[in-house]
Amino acid sequence: MNWLSDFVRPKIKKITTKEIADNLWTKCPECGKMLYTKELEKNEYICASCDHHLRMPILKRFAMLFDNGEYKLITLPKLVEDPLNFKDSKKYTDRLRSYRKATGADDAIRVAQGEIGGITCVIAALDFNFMGGSMGTAVGEGIVKAAEIATRGNYPLITIAASGGARMQEGILSLMQMARTSAAVNMVKEKGLPFISILTDPTTGGVSASFAMLGDIHIAEKGCVIGFAGARVIEQTIREKLPEGFQRAEYLKEHGMVDIVVRRPEMRDTLVRVISILLHQKPQVNTLAIENK
Repeated sequence: MNWLSDFVRPKIKKITTKEIADNLWTKCPECGKMLYTKELEKNEYICASCDHHLRMPILKRFAMLFDNGEYKLITLPKLVEDPLNFKDSKKYTDRLRSYRKATGADDAIRVAQGEIGGITCVIAALDFNFMGGSMGTAVGEGIVKAAEIATRGNYPLITIAASGGARMQEGILSLMQMARTSAAVNMVKEKGLPFISILTDPTTGGVSASFAMLGDIHIAEKGCVIGFAGARVIEQTIREKLPEGFQRAEYLKEHGMVDIVVRRPEMRDTLVRVISILLHQKPQVNTLAIENK
């Protein structure tokens, strides 16, 4: 009789949990420290060790920005899912199905309406967890829908970018969304309504080359990557070493591409101040000190 295998091991199995969740810990991509996921969520997805801002789920971001965490999700129009019948290593429709199951969203954009500092606003936010936040026809339609709601109701429009750029599975139709979304936000501006662009990690490709950089005010989260092409591609093209911090929010602010760089906990109060200044309104005082849910 083997004492270890026949007696000790069965005892250990009985007193230990059979299943251990695979998301208990999250590794910080900046400093490499293992972070307890529940504590990370309480800290608004900011590394307690190096202050790196990790990517934040859309619904939690909505709850953080809207008064009392209350908002209404806008139903977006249904479009043709696979206009090009695209297939690479797997069918595009299969990719969409798997991402929808993983994220619970129909596509990489969600639109919500609610009050920020007592002022009704419309927010269109991109989800990097859905195919890298890539901009296809559904995302374009979401931006247009948000702009239409804003213009009809005379509400400020806010976009939150987190994207790798255009969605290759939709080809030229994806590239057309650059012009379409640009026209949509210009419609808001022409009516004299504020358009505020919030830039998060990453804001790149066709999204940075269209609506994300057309805001009246650009507010970026600390340390986020903002650019068009990747730094490595640029270095290989120009055959020069890029400056330290190139394409980071702080670098873009120094060079006039970004107006404000803030830490995530200060984002809501900054947004309230900016909206109230642009609309020449005083924010409701009782909404400024609400704890984020």
